[in-house]
Amino acid sequence: MAITRNITATYRGPGRVVRQLLSLGEREDRALAYLMASCVQIFIAQLPRLAREAHLTGEDLNMLMGASLMALIFIAPLLFYVIALLARLVGRIFGGKGTAYGARLALFWALLASSPLILFHGLVSGFIGPGLEKQAVGLIWFVVFMWFWIGGSIAQERSE
Repeated sequence: MAITRNITATYRGPGRVVRQLLSLGEREDRALAYLMASCVQIFIAQLPRLAREAHLTGEDLNMLMGASLMALIFIAPLLFYVIALLARLVGRIFGGKGTAYGARLALFWALLASSPLILFHGLVSGFIGPGLEKQAVGLIWFVVFMWFWIGGSIAQERSE
């Protein structure tokens, strides 16, 4: 199934989509592609906010974008791998039967599937700026992301 169809299907049932992705077999390249695509989307979502910040403060936009790129493309993926490992350990404590790959896939897919809301949050940050609207969109994204991640994690822990 196409990634866009899987993303829309995730809004109807994240566990079902993660189980379907797991049924395709353990492919670390696919999980890494989901993670890197998510990080690129998060970087793109930061651009309106960075442009606003550079305009208001007089800072160099290229420096802000470079720092954001370094953090999101090179450092964040390593942190997400650690978070997935911790999630797998929590699943094991609660008697889950999943795998480390499944934990990574659930986290990375949750990031990618919630990317439309991340992009919307970036637009609100850039065009409206700090305020209640930005916080509301951020909260909506966080709740949806956690729903996708927890739903996918539960599905992968019950599989096998």
